[in-house]
Amino acid sequence: MHVAMIMDGNGRWARQRGLPRSAGHRQGAKAVRQVTETAAEQDISVLTLYAFSSDNWQRPAAEVKVLMALLEEYLYKEIPRCLENGIRLNIIGRRDRLRPSLVKAIEHAEAATAQQDKMLLRVAVDYSARYSIAMAGAKLATNESIEQEDLWPALEQVIHSVPGAGAVDLLIRTGGEQRLSDFLLWECAYAELLFVEKMWPDFGGGDLTFALEQFGTRERRYGRILTAVGEN
Repeated sequence: MHVAMIMDGNGRWARQRGLPRSAGHRQGAKAVRQVTETAAEQDISVLTLYAFSSDNWQRPAAEVKVLMALLEEYLYKEIPRCLENGIRLNIIGRRDRLRPSLVKAIEHAEAATAQQDKMLLRVAVDYSARYSIAMAGAKLATNESIEQEDLWPALEQVIHSVPGAGAVDLLIRTGGEQRLSDFLLWECAYAELLFVEKMWPDFGGGDLTFALEQFGTRERRYGRILTAVGEN
């Protein structure tokens, strides 16, 4: 099962408490740890988290600096925990605009956890689904005939993804907003969507468990009509 999460609400969480936005991002990092461990316990095979979109470069430089520093810190600190829980780390998105020390941390974390196979944790940084699809399409532009299946490996290559993450089954967005914000548009074609009011720093393992229970009640038809028992 592939679960994707848009971790929204860090800044609003901090503002509601009279704290700087950086405090919300730090608290959000703690939520990442708890949710990731719960996901591994729930036998989720792939968890993709939206940490920093390509549009987020438009935020104040001081906030971007804090976010990048937090990510770099997270990557080094979480390696032992990932190894303990069988989690493989993979940072998806562009890397050409990241500072060299962060790219080094990404490469180190990915190499250190490469043999873990209980769960793949993908963290999207400088990520844009539209850019990624366009770049993948450009890679295939010289092909005379293109099938949908051809785009998957090209897309994985563009975003530095571990092969085989596949389509998203459940997309969860915290913070009360109801939009995809340029996140995994191709992969979410048939995803079930769940929008929750709770801000990301307050979202915990129990909330993920509840979301998975909600997902279990949904009927996924992929465009088909499912014939009920007794119907012709």
